[in-house]
Amino acid sequence: MSKGNAGSVRASIIQQEYLAEAYRIAHYQGDNPYITTSALAERMNVSAPAVAAVVERLKRAGFVEHEPYRGMRLTPKGEREALMNIRRHRLAEVFLVKVMGFAWHEVHDEADAIGAVISESVAARMERMAGFPKRCPHGEPIPTAEGEMPTIQDTPLSEIDEVPADLIVSRVNSHDPEVLKYLASLQIVPEQTITMLSRAPFNGPLRLRIGKQEQVIGYELARGIRVTPA
Repeated sequence: MSKGNAGSVRASIIQQEYLAEAYRIAHYQGDNPYITTSALAERMNVSAPAVAAVVERLKRAGFVEHEPYRGMRLTPKGEREALMNIRRHRLAEVFLVKVMGFAWHEVHDEADAIGAVISESVAARMERMAGFPKRCPHGEPIPTAEGEMPTIQDTPLSEIDEVPADLIVSRVNSHDPEVLKYLASLQIVPEQTITMLSRAPFNGPLRLRIGKQEQVIGYELARGIRVTPA
C-alpha cells in the first residue's frame, strides 16, 4: 500500500483502478449502488475469478461490502478512495491536454498511470496550472479536493425523443481512442451546440446538424453522448 498526504494510507494501484471503475459503473446505474462481478470484469477486461480475488481483498480492507445475489457496493471509505483516484485521473487528463498539448483521445491511459501515483499536492499544482478546471476533456466532472462529486444533469443523446431539438454536448462516455477521434472529426465534443433533426424508429440512426454540416450517427454511439438543452 502506498501513502498519500498526511500519512493517509492509499489503496494499491490495482485496487484504486477497481474502486474507480466500480464507482463509474454505479454512477451510471442511477439509484442502484450494487455492482456485479461480471459488470466489473467486463469493464476491467479480466476474468470473473480475477475480479473476485481483488474484490475479496477490497472487502478485507474495508473498501467494499458484498451481498450474495446483489453484488458489491462501495463503503464510504471505498467511495472516497474512488473519488480521489478519479480526481487525480481527470486532473491529469486536463493537464495533458491544456498544458502539454495532447489530444483528448491520447490521454486516458497516460492519466491512469499518472493519477495512481501522484500525491494530492501534485494534483493540486496540476489543477492550478490547468486553470482550475471543473471537467475533464471528455466533459466528466472533476471531484473536489474534499472528495465530493459535482452533480451534472444531462441525458444520453439516444434518449432525446422530441425533434428537432437544440442541444449542447455535455460529456462523452467513452475511452476508446478511435471513437473519440471520430467524434472530434464530427465536432461532437463537450460544449458543442448540435441540433438533432430526426431519428429513425427502432433504435435507428440519428440525423444531426453541427454548424453548417449534417451528420448521421448510430444509436449505440449516441448512447455514449450526453447532452443538455441548448
